[in-house]
Amino acid sequence: MASDNWTAVDDYISNRLIGADPVLDEALRANAAGGLPAIDVSAPQGKLLHLLARSVKARKILEVGTLGGYSTIWLARALAEGGRLVTLELEQQHAAVAAANLTRAGLRDLVDIRVGPALDALPKLESEGAGPFDLAFIDADKPNNANYFAWALKLSRPGSLIIVDNVVRNGAVADAASPDENVKGARALFDALAAEPRVTATAVQTVGSKGWDGFAIAVVNEA
Repeated sequence: MASDNWTAVDDYISNRLIGADPVLDEALRANAAGGLPAIDVSAPQGKLLHLLARSVKARKILEVGTLGGYSTIWLARALAEGGRLVTLELEQQHAAVAAANLTRAGLRDLVDIRVGPALDALPKLESEGAGPFDLAFIDADKPNNANYFAWALKLSRPGSLIIVDNVVRNGAVADAASPDENVKGARALFDALAAEPRVTATAVQTVGSKGWDGFAIAVVNEA
């Protein structure tokens, strides 16, 4: 019953504060038609990412984990004038679906999709001088969360936001004995955040149509 209530509240929030969005709806349909897993952020979560990006007037955004580009659309729409988003995706099929979705959204020219392991792409971004990024959103393979956070920090500036999705794992993050590699990855991220003096961080639990999970959010401190 709780999960039904969570979804009903998500629907209420979406209806009252977000409204219909044919572009995003079509992106979800295209993702399903392409066989992508239905693990995108929810609409309220997507708008939260959008508002956070707007709050820091982001001109450069880094996304680790594109999937079909649903969250990418939310973030790219928040870019300040002249801004650009770099998104990293392991799977070629996912990247192709995302590219088509971004084209339909009129955002393809603002987004650089890079295909391959993110831990290969991130050092290349550093060598290219692609940063600093004003906001990084990490939503990829969970065992590498701490590694992705380390790279996001390296590619940041004072005041940058780093956001990591799926850190609560249906409450399992509190279980130190969990054998789940995704839970271990979430806990490693929390350890990294707690030990890193260059950021100030918190995490919030979320419930909704995507179940019980949460975001970790860190701001890079002034030097």
